[in-house]
Amino acid sequence: MASAAQAVNAAAAPVIRPKTSRDDKIMIGYMLVVGLYLVIALALPLYAMLSKSVSTFYFDLNNFEFQVNNGDGWSAPATAFALNEKLQAVQPEQLVTSSDGRLAATVFFPDFSFRGPIRYKIRQISPDSSFLVGSKRVADTEWHEFESNTFRRIYLRASRSTGLDNYRIYFSTPALFLSMKNSLIISLISTLITVSLAFGFAYALTRSTMRFKGLFRIIAMAPILVPSLLPGIALVYLFGNQGMLKELLLGESIYGPIGIVIGSVFFTFPHAMIIITTALSLSDARLYEAAISLRASRWKIFWTVTIPGARYGLFSAAFVVFNLVITDFGLPKVIGGQYNMLAVDIYKQVIGQQNFEMGAVVSVVLLIPALLAFSIDRVVQKKQVAQLSARSVPYEPKPHKQFDLLCLGYCVLVTVFIAGLIGVCQYAALIKFWPYDLSLSLNNYNFDVMDGGGWVSWSNSIRLALYTAVAGTIIVFCGAYMVEKTNRFVATRSAFQFLAMMPMAIPGMVLGLAYIFFFNNPANPLNGIYATMGILVVCTVTHFYTVSHLTAITALKQMDREFESVASSLKQPFYKLFSKVTVPVCLPSVLDISIYLFVNAMTTVSAVIFLYGPDTALASVAVLNMDDAGDIAPAAAMGMMIFYSNVCARLLHLFITRKVMRKTQAWRTREGGSD
Repeated sequence: MASAAQAVNAAAAPVIRPKTSRDDKIMIGYMLVVGLYLVIALALPLYAMLSKSVSTFYFDLNNFEFQVNNGDGWSAPATAFALNEKLQAVQPEQLVTSSDGRLAATVFFPDFSFRGPIRYKIRQISPDSSFLVGSKRVADTEWHEFESNTFRRIYLRASRSTGLDNYRIYFSTPALFLSMKNSLIISLISTLITVSLAFGFAYALTRSTMRFKGLFRIIAMAPILVPSLLPGIALVYLFGNQGMLKELLLGESIYGPIGIVIGSVFFTFPHAMIIITTALSLSDARLYEAAISLRASRWKIFWTVTIPGARYGLFSAAFVVFNLVITDFGLPKVIGGQYNMLAVDIYKQVIGQQNFEMGAVVSVVLLIPALLAFSIDRVVQKKQVAQLSARSVPYEPKPHKQFDLLCLGYCVLVTVFIAGLIGVCQYAALIKFWPYDLSLSLNNYNFDVMDGGGWVSWSNSIRLALYTAVAGTIIVFCGAYMVEKTNRFVATRSAFQFLAMMPMAIPGMVLGLAYIFFFNNPANPLNGIYATMGILVVCTVTHFYTVSHLTAITALKQMDREFESVASSLKQPFYKLFSKVTVPVCLPSVLDISIYLFVNAMTTVSAVIFLYGPDTALASVAVLNMDDAGDIAPAAAMGMMIFYSNVCARLLHLFITRKVMRKTQAWRTREGGSD
């Protein structure tokens, strides 16, 4: 009976929940602010783009009626559809249009003359659409009478409907559908070649004792410092119609899939190399010792120990390369020729044809393979198991003369390919007039007399990179801290993590187009930042948010949660712990985030191609514009200015990091014996 009574009392006892502290409230408040930023800068623009893709605008000719008075009285009402059936003035495919579509009413009257005495009447049967008298919109269903001179300024407006018509048009248009096939083929081929080459390079760095490893690493990382357009320009000088080595292509053209694949291998190589090198560096030497003791051959050890140990790195590298290639815009724009790719199609639909709805459709199509690759990568990473245990022994390669020479030769070939393309761009930037005057000059650096934005575009890029590095680092690191160090609000933290991971799967062209639909809407209170430096900073920070967030989370996870417990027991506010302990300890990672954002802000093209204004032209966009204008040598010169700017930023980052490490990270190294 006593136990039963105790059970009843226990069941009736109220559940005691810990009281939310002031620090928790401040932290969740800041997390909500950053979350709101991601909603405004990412989720809402993507929703606006998706809405645009399912919006179809068409001219409903049955909704407009006309009457004509030749002086003999008004004719019987006739719809625009009936008039068009006789004249065939407007073809069916012309009836589907963009949201700004206008159709002159005079096309239905072939004998129209604005000086004639004829009078016209027009009305709408349904107010679902409208017509314009000059710039004045008329949306009622009354008859409106006009004399000839005014009637020539009458335009029918398109009606809007929601559905999948745009997608049906896209998949029924062979040229557009072919772009998707081309993008998938190029991405798969480039991924296979890049991952294979990067694996061989990483294997040589981690499994041999060859010399000059540091130099090879530095050169292999160089493509990260240049915009993706630059290898395309170098390939034109090497294998173009007047290229130095065009005979090596045996009559094939570099303008098309060959050029895109070679350029894609160049600019994605360092990304794959970093991932695979990390995977191979985590090998346990005991596995190799066991295989050798069992008398396994080198080939068998490679397939039974090395490849299984690095498989997750290979998967991640493949998905990263695939995403980079299929979403890249600059390289296929420069060297793709008539070989259409999805990212270039978005540009053509928006800039070339002003067909924003179809541009949104292509963006959604491009988003699908990028999201799919990202999702598969996430699933693969979740299945990854630890390769190292507390008892693991780091693998140390042993000297093997023939193998080391083979690795050295391979790395030399790869670095010659990378350094060669950059060197060709620098050579092209110094030549007066290729291929007729090969004397060297700095004339190509006189950007102010060329199309593209001049030296102002370069200074704008420096400003953008600095603003992005400072603002982005603060937003990203503080947001990551709130997620990682807040103990409560699990649902809110999960939602924030989801938003923080989304940008990695969003191609730059898609994000830029989404910003047009969202921020260029006059009804949006944030419309004022459109075509300013502000929207470029917001877009760039958002585009590269995920990698920065993961870097910050990784650094914060290295700090024991006991720091928060000690601070709480001493009644110290979280912001004091954050400024006195967390930031100094994580300062190397903070600097890594800032240089990552700086470099990518200097090189990005696809995310900002739709967003810059007359006063905010950027260096990377100037490279594209000068190449379009036929100023290929100045385009190479501007590309090299971006490269040198990033090199200087990297060197400054290295100098500051070393200073910081000596000053704030001395605790990481223990000097002398233990007490």
